This record gives sequence, C-alpha cells and structure tokens, in this order.
Amino acid sequence: MTAKATTSATFEQDVLQAEGPVLVDFWAEWCGPCRMVSPVLDQIQSEHPDKITILKLNVDENPDLAMKYQITSIPAMKVFNKGQVETTIIGAKPKFALEHDLAAYIG
Repeated sequence: MTAKATTSATFEQDVLQAEGPVLVDFWAEWCGPCRMVSPVLDQIQSEHPDKITILKLNVDENPDLAMKYQITSIPAMKVFNKGQVETTIIGAKPKFALEHDLAAYIG
C-alpha cells in the first residue's frame, strides 16, 4: 500500500477539512531519506487506518504549500488536526521512533 498524494488543489479538502488527524509527508523524488521513510509511513498507515491518515505532498510540485508551512528540509512530516498543525517531525526515523512521535494519535 502506498500513501495517497495530496496537492495544492486538494490540500484544503484532504487535510484541513479532514475528520481526525492527518500526517502530511513533505517529500521530493530526489530525496534519499524521503524514499527511506516512505515504506515506514505506509506500514504505520496500514496498521492504524482508523486512527490517522497519511498523505504525501511533493514539495517540488507544490512549492506554495512548502513555503506556507515553512518546509526548509525534507523529509518533514506535519500532523494536522482540525486544520491546525499539532506536531512536526523532521528527518527520516526508524519505525519505532516515528511511532513514539505519533503515540498521541495511534497509541
């Protein structure tokens, strides 16, 4: 299973108006650490489908959102809840560390 993509055109509906928490993975095709963390996020999504939604946002294709949310390094993950950023995670991490960072949502 691969995380669904969101874009500037769908971000409002996919993320800001979503029911429940949404983790947005800000990434780029050329980013090695982004490609390393992607399968880990897919695992977390498949293990907790009813607790958190995980979406990917390509920063090269959506620079407006990268700028709006002050993405200066990738991978960067932000958890939105009720339209607000609640948690920010920077950098690729192993699964146990990401699960720890997301414990408030998936625990």
